[in-house]
Amino acid sequence: MKVPLLDLKAQYKTIKQDLDDAMLRVAESQYFILGPEVEKLEKNICDYLNCRFAVGVSSGTDALLIALMAIDIKSGDEVIIPDYSFFATAGVVSRLNAVPVLADIDIKTYNIDVNKIDSKITERTKAIIPVHLYGQSADMKGIIEVAGKYNLKVIEDCAQAIGTQYSNGKCAGTIGDIGCFSFFPSKNLGCFGDGGIVTTNDEALFGKMHILRVHGSKPKYYHKIIGGNFRLDAIQAAVLNIKLPHLDSWSEKRRKNAMLYNELFINSGLSSGTGVTQFSDADTVLLPEPVYKNSALKNFHIYNQYIIRVRQRDELRKFLAEKEIGTEIYYPVPFHKQECFAEIINKRNYTSDEFVFSDMAANETIALPIFPELTDDQITFVVKSITDFFAQ
Repeated sequence: MKVPLLDLKAQYKTIKQDLDDAMLRVAESQYFILGPEVEKLEKNICDYLNCRFAVGVSSGTDALLIALMAIDIKSGDEVIIPDYSFFATAGVVSRLNAVPVLADIDIKTYNIDVNKIDSKITERTKAIIPVHLYGQSADMKGIIEVAGKYNLKVIEDCAQAIGTQYSNGKCAGTIGDIGCFSFFPSKNLGCFGDGGIVTTNDEALFGKMHILRVHGSKPKYYHKIIGGNFRLDAIQAAVLNIKLPHLDSWSEKRRKNAMLYNELFINSGLSSGTGVTQFSDADTVLLPEPVYKNSALKNFHIYNQYIIRVRQRDELRKFLAEKEIGTEIYYPVPFHKQECFAEIINKRNYTSDEFVFSDMAANETIALPIFPELTDDQITFVVKSITDFFAQ
């Protein structure tokens, strides 16, 4: 049995006619940049997330970049970020000649550890970027409290978390000052190329990002500030407008797939359950745990990825590849070990034990297939294959 990490063709087949019609409408309109489809998407996203404003942009990376520009991050400013995330989280800070200040993660959620933030704050600190990694919210209550104490801005990296709810019921991307989303094709809500959006409840920030998106011009050709070319294509917005009504059902299927994985791993004897963070005779496979939830929520975790921790991770991945089971490692190199940040790391004098959990995640985690169209038989085959590996 072949089990890909992701099968976008399977999703496309279920809504093919609607998508084809939407793209044809854009082609016939010859309105390719911004315009009615983008405006419609911005309204739809506001309605879905229950926020006031949204600005469609060219990618998730540019969403982070325009957010930092909107809060006036300048050269030498410091921005606190998790040490373990996709590169864009740190890269956008450095692109503005600001300093990414790294904090270790909570090994249960893989998100920034709130208890590690306070000690990183200096007079140059201007913002915190919590990342809602793999589809689960960071501890926003704690982050907002720290930010309020020091008058810091909070930019939420929601690239993998559209629709994710925190325990207070609010959606990721609506709790801090600005939310940044990616519509990369592999995301739960993906377009047919690059795309992103920023959200906010602050009218002044909305107005500024709206101008920054078009090189900082208002009116056209008149520039009081310097922005960038952060415009969203109409065809990407049209695709997303078709997909958005299906998002909750897709997220629900991902959760069901995750629950089946958990059940099968427990029944196999490889795991005693979720929430375990240390290996033992009863826990060869450590399962992801949805943490920030309450009984009234359904989207407390949307499983953009299903991440397990195992010893012999690289050997397991090779074994699964031989059985034609797709996997991925997100992420093999934490920021404090990235060559491009070596100078920053050396200047900060980080201690050798400062990123224990980031290193642990980088060395032990592996992503298994979790996409909505995955069948129960495929999930069963994946777990059986992993059981066979550890039985060798």
